[in-house]
Amino acid sequence: MDFKAINAAAEGYREDMIKFLRDLVKIPGESAEEGAKMERAKAEMTKLGFDKIEVDPQGNVLGFMGTGKKIIAFDGHMDTVGIGEMSNWEFDPYDGYETDTEIGGRGTSDQEGGIVSAIYGAKIMKDLGLLNDKYTALVTVTVQEEDCDGLCWQYIIKEDKIRPEFVVSTEPTDGGIYRGQRGRMEIRVDVKGVSCHGSAPERGDNAIFKMADILQDVRALNNNGDTESTAIRGLVRMLDEKYNPQWKEARFLGKGTVTASQIFHSSPSRCAVADGCTVSLDRRMTAGETWESCLDEIRNLPAVKKYGDDVKVSMYDYDRPSYTGCVYPIECYFPTWVIPEDHDVTKALMATHENLYGTEREGSKETIDMRRARPLLDKWTFSTNGVSIMGRNGIPCIGFGPGAEAQAHAPNEKTWKDDLVRCAAVYAALPSVYCEGK
Repeated sequence: MDFKAINAAAEGYREDMIKFLRDLVKIPGESAEEGAKMERAKAEMTKLGFDKIEVDPQGNVLGFMGTGKKIIAFDGHMDTVGIGEMSNWEFDPYDGYETDTEIGGRGTSDQEGGIVSAIYGAKIMKDLGLLNDKYTALVTVTVQEEDCDGLCWQYIIKEDKIRPEFVVSTEPTDGGIYRGQRGRMEIRVDVKGVSCHGSAPERGDNAIFKMADILQDVRALNNNGDTESTAIRGLVRMLDEKYNPQWKEARFLGKGTVTASQIFHSSPSRCAVADGCTVSLDRRMTAGETWESCLDEIRNLPAVKKYGDDVKVSMYDYDRPSYTGCVYPIECYFPTWVIPEDHDVTKALMATHENLYGTEREGSKETIDMRRARPLLDKWTFSTNGVSIMGRNGIPCIGFGPGAEAQAHAPNEKTWKDDLVRCAAVYAALPSVYCEGK
């Protein structure tokens, strides 16, 4: 394979990719409001001559290039988070800016740059005759990831009946190749009490005080060690082979965490004892942890057991309609996933990168030192659609995408033009490299 020709082709599309990304930035599109952005992506695919373009009932845009037997997919979510406090921005997030090296605007790193590179990567496959009867390239432009990671892929797999050979997530990776992430789940704890007049609190049963005891135990679960003398053994125990058969991957991904993210109460008035209290817990899971184990962990905390039937521990559900009106309910459980270091997909992506750019991360003058200090093969800190692709459905998933994790959800979000070019080249070459080894 002529890797120099692939690189040159990607470089030749630099200005087209920049224009496309800047167009996307100018169209607001938070979760469940992506419709206009999706039309823009579909128009670009049409212009570039994709062999087939479909929009499924949930609103995901599916662009196919080639007619081979195996599907190799490249995924990017189109939705963005909001802009937050406008005074934190130094420019209009929906207009953005451009310099010789950068593009600024909401969604540039998280993660419309990945969509741009994937669409042009597929175009390069067609331009250079890299498509064959072994594979079809599928670019998925997906919805609602910011609201509910993986919901779109649960729909694509279960309802569209598409099951790729493997999927490349184009989420930002700072020039690295990412083979996994911690999972997460959203836990709800409800505590019941009995109200009474605040002047005589002993007549009631204060739900907030009960919850305070429970939250102290939750904090201990997050912070404690794992010694036998610890009443609440901390989450760090999952890094020990004594407690976790998957301890090696757990050490790679990092320990799980739990924190209180929201609190609500019910009370007849500010002059009364609270008769209800609810908290949301953000639980990050490492390898070897499941939604059952995480719920049981909270249920077995001393304070939760102390208050017995007055405490209910459950998991949140998600059922918000997509921009097309499609409702596809799912539990707010986003499993941990990690693809082995010696997996064929991992080896193919590493080989592709080595042939194009060597064995170290590439970056701009601004980012190169930070990137080179980290290994090429690494992991995400945050969560991605991989929670459904591999976490729920066992389809191999790996990550390589333009931009930086630290730019995600941040004010003054930006990405780098060179990242767009490099990722398009890697995407174009990867299927052929993978198929050569099969």
